[in-house]
Amino acid sequence: MSQSKLPPDSFLRAVRYDLTYWLSAVPTALAFSLRSEGSRHVPLSGPVLLIANHQSFLDPLLVGLASRRRLCYLARKSLYKNPAFAWIIRGLNAVPIDQEGVGKEGLRTTLDMLGAGRAVLVFPEGERTHDGVMQELKPGVQLLLKRTSAQVIPVGIAGAYDAWPRWRKYPVTAPLFMPPRPGTIAVSIGRPIAPERLEGLPREELLKVLFDEIHTIATRAERLRRK
Repeated sequence: MSQSKLPPDSFLRAVRYDLTYWLSAVPTALAFSLRSEGSRHVPLSGPVLLIANHQSFLDPLLVGLASRRRLCYLARKSLYKNPAFAWIIRGLNAVPIDQEGVGKEGLRTTLDMLGAGRAVLVFPEGERTHDGVMQELKPGVQLLLKRTSAQVIPVGIAGAYDAWPRWRKYPVTAPLFMPPRPGTIAVSIGRPIAPERLEGLPREELLKVLFDEIHTIATRAERLRRK
């Protein structure tokens, strides 16, 4: 993928991202009692790789709302079939790919975005959880880290599976102005992982370190949820 196909880094694109952000922020906060923390951990410039657990279709939007920086992320081409949803994800710098996760195409595309100095969100599990439990990470993320010097930041999402599991067609809200329900959501952004913790690790050990980092932050997010 050439850099010409990346989300344009322009004033108009920034305005569209910010407009999408603000049009989404208040309704999402009200509908899902959204809470977040750790936005200060995301550097304002330079290549950054955010790695998060994957609970629902809402996850890219949720992490984008929790971050103080404009993010890019990968989205399956099939998600663009719904015109309204396609407008939202294009406005949030989604890059269409054929297959979900950090596969060959996703790896190449992510490296292009990081090479352009972007902040990129990936979901190393490769797909949304089937049961709400965090799954093992796919080896593609290890290949990605071998080829980039970007800062790596773990992100934890909690409650999004309750709000919109993969087997349900539409999300179920947990409004802020009503008693807490299962679909309340929280996002926690952790501190960057020290490069020396990952350097030279065998694949399985590196995947375990990343899994543990994400799982720890997801547990923080679970405690942060409105209950």
